[in-house]
Amino acid sequence: MEQLPIFFQIKGKPVAVAGGGTVAARRAELALRAGARVSVYSETLSDDFCAISLHDGFRHVARAPTLSDIQNCVLMFSATGDAEADREASRLARQAGVPINVADAPDQCDFIMPSVVDRDPLVIAISTGGASPVFARMIRARLESVIPSAYGRLVSLVGAYRDKLGAALKEPAERRRFWERVLEGRVADRFLAGHEAEARVELERALANAADGAASQQLGEVYIVGAGPGDPDLLTFRALRLMQRADVVLYDRLLPHGILNLVRREAEHIYVGKLPDDHIIPQEEITARLIDFARQGKHVLRLKGGDPFMFGRGGEEVEVLAAAGIPVQVVPGVTAATGCAAYAGIPLTHRDHAQACVFLTGHSKGDGLSLDWSALVQPRQTVVIFMGLGKLDSLMKEFVAKGGDPKLPVAIVDNGTRPNQRVVTGTVETIAGLAAQSELQGPAIIILGTVVTLRDKLASETAPGAAGSFANEAGLSSIQSPV
Repeated sequence: MEQLPIFFQIKGKPVAVAGGGTVAARRAELALRAGARVSVYSETLSDDFCAISLHDGFRHVARAPTLSDIQNCVLMFSATGDAEADREASRLARQAGVPINVADAPDQCDFIMPSVVDRDPLVIAISTGGASPVFARMIRARLESVIPSAYGRLVSLVGAYRDKLGAALKEPAERRRFWERVLEGRVADRFLAGHEAEARVELERALANAADGAASQQLGEVYIVGAGPGDPDLLTFRALRLMQRADVVLYDRLLPHGILNLVRREAEHIYVGKLPDDHIIPQEEITARLIDFARQGKHVLRLKGGDPFMFGRGGEEVEVLAAAGIPVQVVPGVTAATGCAAYAGIPLTHRDHAQACVFLTGHSKGDGLSLDWSALVQPRQTVVIFMGLGKLDSLMKEFVAKGGDPKLPVAIVDNGTRPNQRVVTGTVETIAGLAAQSELQGPAIIILGTVVTLRDKLASETAPGAAGSFANEAGLSSIQSPV
């Protein structure tokens, strides 16, 4: 380790910044956030200073700094954009005995500015010692994705109860085990889910039990999580966090291994997938298992493709779990309609083509489909059909029979957002034959509307080259017919 990582207390203390551009503004902003009194030395200030110039601790001096300006400062930053001016600032700082950071000049720096993940009062700093600031920012981006914004408030909550716990438990080892249970258990779960009042009640109860030497039986919780249409990069930060907390996961047929591999390695995996008209495990048994595992005190992950509230039966599961008194968190996912359409280069709405978008499913409870065809055949709208590949021919024939345009463009996005994505385009009267010829296996989304005609144009304009580059960039294939 070539440098000593420290956190410097500068609250209420003077800090000097030389420079009036973007980098200087970021340095000044960071110091103000840490509570410093900041003086910025520059003849002019860029627009980047507009917001922070109103801060009570901010002062602008329209000239270069002098030795007397910085003698009482605890830190100095120089980011003038002029090499000679930066060297002069560095000389003055060393003469005054003030540590200085000079932007893009590691050899002139007494300290390096790290990339910061700020969840005040939780702060994480990442540095490469000036060797590769870009790499430090990449690591910061990864940490930002897995550390919820609520962690800072959770740390503040823990801090507020330290004295109470110290009075209840005298041994450091006991206090450590207590906080491990709290921060990996229901208190943290409730807090991070936005139920702060409930979290405080749980924490008070845990403290009372700790003081009495009692061990309370914790009720588990169910996480109903939307995993998106297939590409792991489309998972939400919250989904990833809960996937890493799961004790047991019940997952569907449509989930690729790339997503399942992100679940906590020690979690028990239970496959509850369903084929059309062939439910390996009935829905009633799935919800019964969720309740049973939660009553055992486990964190139960119900992982679903797409969004759990978009033809995912998530609403039914929440209804049963709520009736059983089981705590539930629902995490939305990128629905297959938006994810697959985007990866295929098809906007679902467009001012020149569609001012409305209708979602429907090719499956229903019981036999047959009960659809409002008069609403589906309206012009200037997009119709998206989930799980309709098996009934594609009959759906298209019924669409025409109810007044729909047989020449209306149609696209099928098969295995959308995945490496084996394929896109077949045609019209209402030709698409069923094209799908059969292409031997599509699903899962698939069917898109009806003139927005389909934008696919080639948007793909070619977004990524220069052959049409269909939305798919081709990811190594996906595209099958088209004239529309």
